[in-house]
Amino acid sequence: MRRTKPPVGWEHVKNCFPVPNELLEFDLPGGAIAVYVYLLRHADRRTGQCHPGAATMAKKLHYCRNTVANYVRLLEERGLIVTENTEIITKRGIKKNGNLLYTIIPMHEIISAYYERQLEKAEFAAAQQKAKAKAEKLGIQFISADDGQSA
Repeated sequence: MRRTKPPVGWEHVKNCFPVPNELLEFDLPGGAIAVYVYLLRHADRRTGQCHPGAATMAKKLHYCRNTVANYVRLLEERGLIVTENTEIITKRGIKKNGNLLYTIIPMHEIISAYYERQLEKAEFAAAQQKAKAKAEKLGIQFISADDGQSA
């Protein structure tokens, strides 16, 4: 039997999807990465949205529901995903809570927001350093705003 070379790159392989390399730079626990990859796997590629149930996610990842909920909250805090509550209407016409709708934020937006926050911190530190130098020049004691003292 003649063997051919496999195609180069993930896009030619069936049942595979890319995981952003930047994900490992966020200092996330392994469980949070597993939840993110699970959501990424089930997300619609055009919209970045999916709505798996917490129980299903927990069963597939071999975690309890509370652990999955904690990891989802951590991913939200880091700005990797956004969740929205959904409602369903039963056959009897009763409104009930549905699964959460997860929206995965594109990695380039997350990285650009991170850089903007870093730039704001650097600008604030530079302004604080300038104010401190001016206060020393005038012979006034400088108390920074982040020392925990209030006016």
